[in-house]
Amino acid sequence: MASTIQALPTEVVYLITAGEVIDSLASVVRELVENSLDAGATRIVVSLWPQQWRIRVADNGCGMILDDLQQAATAHSTSKIRSSADLWKINSLGFRGEALHSLTTLADLEILSRTVGGKLGWRISYGNGGEVVQVEVTAIAPGTVVTVSNLFGNCSSRRQGLPTTAQQMKAVQATIQQIALCHPHLTWQIWQNDRQWFTISPAATTGQLLPQILPQVRQGDLQEVKLQLPNPCTDAINRVSPNSSLNLVVGLPDRCHRHRPDWVRVAINGRMVKTPELEQTILSAFHRTLPRDRYPICFLHLAISPDQINWNRNPAKTEIYLNEIIYWQEQITQAINQALSISSNNLKEAVHTTRVSKLLKAAETKGGYNFNPKTPNSCTDAINRVSPNSLKAVAQVSNTYIVAEHSGGMWLVEQHIAHERVLYEQLCDDWQLIPVEPPIILYQLSPAQLSQLQRIGLDIEPFGEQLWAVRNIPTPLQQRDDCAEAILELSWGGDLQTAQVAVACRSAIRNGTPMNQEEMQILLDNWQRTRNPRTCPHGRPIYLSLEESALARFFRRNWVIGKSHGI
Repeated sequence: MASTIQALPTEVVYLITAGEVIDSLASVVRELVENSLDAGATRIVVSLWPQQWRIRVADNGCGMILDDLQQAATAHSTSKIRSSADLWKINSLGFRGEALHSLTTLADLEILSRTVGGKLGWRISYGNGGEVVQVEVTAIAPGTVVTVSNLFGNCSSRRQGLPTTAQQMKAVQATIQQIALCHPHLTWQIWQNDRQWFTISPAATTGQLLPQILPQVRQGDLQEVKLQLPNPCTDAINRVSPNSSLNLVVGLPDRCHRHRPDWVRVAINGRMVKTPELEQTILSAFHRTLPRDRYPICFLHLAISPDQINWNRNPAKTEIYLNEIIYWQEQITQAINQALSISSNNLKEAVHTTRVSKLLKAAETKGGYNFNPKTPNSCTDAINRVSPNSLKAVAQVSNTYIVAEHSGGMWLVEQHIAHERVLYEQLCDDWQLIPVEPPIILYQLSPAQLSQLQRIGLDIEPFGEQLWAVRNIPTPLQQRDDCAEAILELSWGGDLQTAQVAVACRSAIRNGTPMNQEEMQILLDNWQRTRNPRTCPHGRPIYLSLEESALARFFRRNWVIGKSHGI
């Protein structure tokens, strides 16, 4: 087997961002684990002894031959790239050849490795600067074991400047979890002081893995979307074959959200990165679907052509330049809209019977509005936006809830907030002000209120002492008897979108209003066509679903007749 690790030419080194890549226990773990992933590992064991400043990472990757082991820790030695042209087609997590060399100057480094199919394993110890100190044959399974001991032992001030052990362990855990999300097929075992700390089991998709990292979130609370995308290119020929992909996992806004925007995560080509532009795009796409001061759970993973990325923005490769950023923002927004819609395309297979039974009990004992519905991940999502008649209006309960039937069971839809969602999206798409005659007279407006009404486009002028005449109003308010009160509400501040929410809320059908069968069906059809049908613009859940299989279990329709009679 030929040697693959070589020192980079000087002109290539000059093109790579310089900087310290080893600055904490977490950074050591990150660099070593990324090497394991580049080696094709499917199982990684990380062992830590923080008080001893010792770390060991073992994997079942392809391993290294003796020649590569002897070269691995020298400066800028790598098997990932050869020339400056390779910097624009990076497909690996590592490529600079700095991490192992930096470790030899900051700690004691030892590597054991054996190639797949190799007859011998080798153990090598390195001295300062990456020179080989000791070489010996050793017994080892195919793969690599890297041990870093006495980290920062020659730099006591560095140790003193680091956070507490508990904080560093928290950073290590976060680092491993972030990498696991990007590579859900891996098996992880993490040990601390010779005791198993935590494990992460492999999963078919990131959406199936996420509940291991966020235990309070269940798989039924998540929606996953996978799309194949063409690279942004003006050449129509190149746009024919999709060679990029988008993997999106979102927490459904009617089921889970966060107090902080700490779970808006973006990964590109297998690495978690900081991209404020894409993170803001995600937050904007969730606007008016969550309660006030709540933030979404969203993990976005883009696998795109390497020539679209410049990794040389930060030594740790956590900040990047992404070409054609507007194109990717558009694709992300469309993917989130698809994930938040309710359609036959996002049916789930698994049925969480425990959650369904809890939901049924809650539905029996809590008929009130404040119940927070958490629907099972099943065919309760069986609305087809292309054929909105999949929901059939059956009855009205308390002149507030519409009972709707579909092939998978029944839904309760709260009429006011369903109508509010319909009106809000209509207003966002087509904000129209119509003349009104006679004008609406308002009393004692403050300068701030007057300015606010003018800001959202209302034609308002003095009509006497402390009197103002409003000569145009938003279209939905023209049929309201409380139009003056609605305009006063709009005058209390906020941007145009806030005004649109207020108009939608004021204009929507009120709870307690009787509806006939046709009116209920029209409302259901319109609501199903909205972009974000799960919640109202204030973030409240719109519907409660009870699937047929859950009802069957609750009423025990699967009992054998003889046994049910005690025979």
